[in-house]
Amino acid sequence: MTMPNILYLHTHDMGRYAQPYGHAVPTPNIQNLAEQGVTFRNCFCSTPTCSASRAALLTGTHPHNNGMLGLAHRGWSLYDYSWHVIHTLRPAGYHSALCGVQHVAKDPKVIGYDEIVALGGKVADVAPKAVEWLRGSPPQPFFFSVGFSDTHRDFRQPGPDEDPRWSRAPDPLPDNEITRRDMAAFKAEAREVDRGMGMVLDALEGAGLAENTIVICTTDHGIAFPAMKCNLTDHGTGVMLIVRGPGGFAGGKVLDAMVQHLDLFPTLCEIIGIEKPERLQGKSLLPLVRGEAEEIHDAIFTEVTYHAAYEPQRAVRTQRWKYIRRFDGRSRPVLPNCDDSPSKDVWLQHGWRKRPVAPEQLYDLVFDPNETCNLAGDPSMGAVLEEMRGRLDRWMHATNDPLLQGEVPAPPGARVNDPDGLSPREPTQVVSEG
Repeated sequence: MTMPNILYLHTHDMGRYAQPYGHAVPTPNIQNLAEQGVTFRNCFCSTPTCSASRAALLTGTHPHNNGMLGLAHRGWSLYDYSWHVIHTLRPAGYHSALCGVQHVAKDPKVIGYDEIVALGGKVADVAPKAVEWLRGSPPQPFFFSVGFSDTHRDFRQPGPDEDPRWSRAPDPLPDNEITRRDMAAFKAEAREVDRGMGMVLDALEGAGLAENTIVICTTDHGIAFPAMKCNLTDHGTGVMLIVRGPGGFAGGKVLDAMVQHLDLFPTLCEIIGIEKPERLQGKSLLPLVRGEAEEIHDAIFTEVTYHAAYEPQRAVRTQRWKYIRRFDGRSRPVLPNCDDSPSKDVWLQHGWRKRPVAPEQLYDLVFDPNETCNLAGDPSMGAVLEEMRGRLDRWMHATNDPLLQGEVPAPPGARVNDPDGLSPREPTQVVSEG
């Protein structure tokens, strides 16, 4: 068997706001990939925070199990970088290369890539380097990570192709001139990311590598708007996932089953035919792709511990219900965990800082898909609430969640914001050695 190459193509903060998911965000290259591969309409990240989400995908383990409970550039790291997928692939002959964003280590050299092609993240810098590498007869089989940052705040000004008059604010936000312009700016960045992905995919095809390459196209979490990124509603945890290549990932199929980033590592192991590490916490996607199963998960578990500030939360999602529990005892939002933006300013001007947050949230995803009507206090929902609480508790115990022991401290030297602040750009506190 010829080992397939793996192209891990990813960007920051894009959620499912791309053309194949029905949004008015033109991404023709991502759309073309979807029409050639398999699109997962209900894929979820493990956590709607940057480094922790990527670490979960690349190690196949939950953030509270792999150590990445916060942001790599603020002082968090994996417990063991040998858990990264490239170290499982290497004994099978894989050459690993990194181009652009990685965000799972402050120093990318500690990850252990065989080759670092380029760092940074902007399409204008990264895409040409990735194209050059693919055209240069790279060692095969390869694992090639190509990451972009353009869809991360701050956004460029919208151009003529993103007229704010014809844009629509994301679902959690009021639709007005400010939020429409903010969304138009996101669309401008999404267009640029799509251009970069198109360049890379065209180079893969031109080099004669496409047929034997598994392309994984995804993002870390929801878009950087209020109530989205860093939130455990589907607005924060729902991500695009499009896979094309060997293993049956072809034909423009669309699958509605709940899947998660954690499922990619065991899927690659099964396709390649190598033994998967026992620590992996996901399931192979192949039974879904082959039509052998309609579901592989009856529940998806997600978490937040740190982003800019400490905001410990855990959640469980089934097809019908979402349950979110907070562990910080706060009654007000943690505003530094929302990136600064014109849309954030709209909410702040209307009193967001004083709006209460619930210690528990329960949503009916059939009748309330936007997760706006909290049923946790509804007496008629008592049995459902107890069931979802039990699911979450059992998962936390089964995975030895450190929150079970109380507050989770940041590592010495980490930089954190005051949860009572307003912005992630405010001065940070450095955690002392003692």
